[in-house]
Order: sequence, then C-alpha cells, then structure tokens
Amino acid sequence: MQSRILIIDAFADRPLSGNPAAVCPLSTWIAEEVMQAIAAEMNLSETVFFVCKDGEYEIRWFTPTREVDLIGHATLAAGAFILNELEPDSSHVRFSSKGADLEVKRGGEGDYIIDMPSLKPQLLSDPPDGLIKGLGHRPSEIWAAKHYLCVFDKPDDVAQLSPDFAILAGLDLPAVIVTAAGFEEFDFVSRFFAPANGVPEDPVSGVAHCCLTPFWAERLRKDVLLGRQLSHRGGVVRCRVKGDRVQLEGKVAVFLDGWVRY
Repeated sequence: MQSRILIIDAFADRPLSGNPAAVCPLSTWIAEEVMQAIAAEMNLSETVFFVCKDGEYEIRWFTPTREVDLIGHATLAAGAFILNELEPDSSHVRFSSKGADLEVKRGGEGDYIIDMPSLKPQLLSDPPDGLIKGLGHRPSEIWAAKHYLCVFDKPDDVAQLSPDFAILAGLDLPAVIVTAAGFEEFDFVSRFFAPANGVPEDPVSGVAHCCLTPFWAERLRKDVLLGRQLSHRGGVVRCRVKGDRVQLEGKVAVFLDGWVRY
C-alpha cells in the first residue's frame, strides 16, 4: 500500500522555518500501528492523518512515540493543504477529533487561521517535584492547564534554558511551556518542551498558544497579541481571544511532496 505525504512548515513564511508537520491525506483509515510506524519514520514532532467524512474531516495526530489528542501546527498545515488542493473554492475546513473540534480558514495576505479551544491556566501554589530541577532555573510563577506554564522575568531567561528532558518527561503533565513578556513588536515569547510525548522541544506549538493566548491577553489587557517562539527554528504566531476559543494565524510553506509505502 502507499499514501501521499507532505512535509509542510507551519507558522513559517518560507520553507525550512517554523514547525514542520508530516501531512498524510487518506481515503479511509489505516491501522493505528501503521500510522504510528509512519510517524516514527518521519520523526517530526507530529504526523497528521485525516479522512473526509460527510463534508468534514476526521483527524488524528501522532508523535514519533504516541498518539496525542490536540495539535495546532499540524492541523493548520492540513487545513492549508485541503484549502489549496482539495477544496480550493472553500473558505474554511472543519476537523473533528477525540480532543476537540477545530476549524482552519483563510486569512489575509496568504495566511491561515486555526480556531482552537482556549486552555486557561490556573496559578499553582506549590511546584511539582522535578519541575524546577528539570528546567534548571526557577520561574517567577508556575501555572497549569493541559500543560505546565512557567513564567520568567526576561526573554533571555527563556532563550537560555537548557532543560533536563529526562526529568521533565517524568512529570505528571505531558509538557512544559516557558514564557516571558516580549520585546520589540512581540507581546510575549515562549518555548515548549514535551519529552513525555517524544518531542524534546517543539519548534512552534499551536497547542501551547491555546494556553499562552488567554494568559497574556488577561495580563496585558488586550485581545490581539503577537507571540514569538524562541526555538532554534523560531516562529511567529498572531493570536486572538474569541470567548472560550483562540484563533492562531500564520503562513505555511510546503517543503516536500511525495509518497510513503507500507
């Protein structure tokens, strides 16, 4: 058997930037173990599979080591592919998954917008065992929603972190977001560590911005923000609060288009 597969860089204005996702359109679902094996072979932070059902798309995401229930950048990439190639006359595409219902629509100037659930964090009074040791630096505040959110005083504090991923992988939540107020035109900066999911550092995380957007919107008293993820590849995410949802906007760039055989 064979399936088409693309590598699409999300939140990227050119190939080889932003966050690469493997995008695999399917006519019908294939075995879960085959999807996991393909994701391991691709060895990107996420490989996304989708199937059209009654005008909407069922979607599933796999890291190199496990299936996960909510991913932003790979969904943005999949949505852009569908709108560019499969449904060029459509303005938006809807996805359903075990974790949430998502929508990708066209934005301005070649951008795409993903609509995702907001993940509003709560302040923790006591840090979990291993979090500070794993980060190697004590944050000024620790919050949590789906993942830990650690707030630092300066962008350089975030940029210079060198975590112990083995320790972070043992925490009770699957990932750690680190953030600080931004610089120049950016409202905030961040990084995202998910070693428990087989992804030591995600280059540009949509799901992290589901938490970062409501957090910084409330702190900065503004509904539209610009975030910069300080990974090696880097990426820019335009963020908007929409009630209990967030909208994340960025460009995509196709790096590779081919076939996998299994």
